[in-house]
Amino acid sequence: MEDLGAPGAGLAIALENLFPPLPSEVILPLAGFTANQGGLNLVAVLIWTTVGSVVGALALYWVGALLGRERTVALAAKLPLLKVRDIERTEAWFARHGTKAVFFGRMIPIFRSLISVPAGVERMRVPVFLGLTAAGSALWNTVFVLAGYWLGSRWHEISDLVGVYSKVVLGVVALAAVAFLAVRAVAAGRGRHRAPRRRA
Repeated sequence: MEDLGAPGAGLAIALENLFPPLPSEVILPLAGFTANQGGLNLVAVLIWTTVGSVVGALALYWVGALLGRERTVALAAKLPLLKVRDIERTEAWFARHGTKAVFFGRMIPIFRSLISVPAGVERMRVPVFLGLTAAGSALWNTVFVLAGYWLGSRWHEISDLVGVYSKVVLGVVALAAVAFLAVRAVAAGRGRHRAPRRRA
């Protein structure tokens, strides 16, 4: 971490947005611990990691913007068990709760990266997206960097704790996905076996 410096920590966080398996809950506390030991400037770490979060999120925003609504709908129509109305419902939900989703999504594993894509698809105004992303990321990053700074050599304890949180979130997402697919599969099976109506 000393070799990377504060800009390197920011780069690592930017990559974490693009490749979620890179754990921010390890990078951020470790950067805080390094600052505690005098290897990094604490304020610089907070600034650069937030910049990294915004840069990574903005890259995914433009992926969504380039994909666009028409391609998203066309893709949904081709996928089994997924329907166009699912996209429409998601759009309606994002229209009502998009700002909260972008802000609070920065504090939820996996969603921290994914939430930028629908924001791009729906073409949320870039200044609004950047402001919400910066605010949510600054809050999340500050908590973990300061935790590593205060815990010192025990910085890994916060990583262990958040690791449990991440696993719970992933478990809930996996169960929800399985339940969704099961309900759709059953409904599709009933539709195929339903006898056609006789005409009068």
